[in-house]
Formats: sequence, structure tokens, C-alpha cells
Amino acid sequence: MGSPFLYFADERLSHAELTAACLDGDLVALGDAYIPADAVETAALRAGSLAETLGDTLAATHLSAAWVHGALDLPPSRHAVQRAVPRRLHVLPDRRLVYRDVQVPPSDLQLVGGVLVTSPERTLTDLARVGDDEHIAAARLLADIESDAAARAIARLEAGSLPHKRSALACLRSIVAAGQDDVTR
Repeated sequence: MGSPFLYFADERLSHAELTAACLDGDLVALGDAYIPADAVETAALRAGSLAETLGDTLAATHLSAAWVHGALDLPPSRHAVQRAVPRRLHVLPDRRLVYRDVQVPPSDLQLVGGVLVTSPERTLTDLARVGDDEHIAAARLLADIESDAAARAIARLEAGSLPHKRSALACLRSIVAAGQDDVTR
């Protein structure tokens, strides 16, 4: 069962009523849902706002997982999702999603707010492997929040064979070095 603080359109209130409550200052938008204006935004609420999108077969990954873990203030415009179950899915195309059909191993997943999200370590690995400015910035912020995750992500990459491994390792090592420089200052 989801959080009583999350409101979805057509569940308890229509989209028009939720919008009116936002205009009145009673609710604020959070991901794909709404929460009371005085509620504290938590990882569980951010993840729970994706419950209707993810169901129990998809996991939030990349920038979506970084947002859930608190590294981004706003959700990405298109949520990155990946299959969290062994069987192949017949996912209908949705322009709000970037879908990857490779299964995320259960060991790389956490249950947050009732939905599956990649762990901080796996999220850092994924962000560093994409390597564009937006993903690297999110990786830096996530590494600040989850201090040991970058070192674990480096060890994970060194032990395995993945595409874009070298550039991801360079990115993560620079993030760790920058964090160590901040500590010594």
C-alpha cells in the first residue's frame, strides 16, 4: 500500500481537484503525484510518486534513481527505467520513459517507498557510464550524499567488464579525489 501523503489523479481526487488544491497552496507536485504542501519530501515519497509508472516489474535507474536518492532537486523530464524481473516485458511505448530491457540484478535493487530503485552504488556506476555533463553532475551530487558508494562503484567496475568502463572509472576516480580534496581543506 502506498503512502497516505501521496495523491494521484483519479485516485482520491480528479486532476482538476488536485490542480485546484495546488493553486490554493494545499498540495505541491512531486514527480507523478502530489503531496501536502507542508510534508517533508523524502526518498520514500519521491519513489512512491513513481509507483503507478513503475509497478512491480520496473526499477528506477540513472537520473530517476539519482532523484529518488536526493541527488537532484527535480525529477528528470523522462524517467529512466529498467526491467526488474527475469521475464521479458511487453512495455507499451511511453514518451515519458527511457526503457532498457536488460534485467537489473536483484542485488542492485532497493525497495524505497514501495518501488524498486537501483542502489546508490549501481546508480553511480550507471551515471558514470553515460558520461554526459548532466549524468556526471548527478553522480557528483550522489557521491556527496552517499560517501562510500563511489568507492564501491569503482571496485565494482574494476572487477567486471562493462561498456564505457574506462571513462566511468576516470569519472568516479575524479569524484573521489575531489571529495578527498574537500575533506583535507
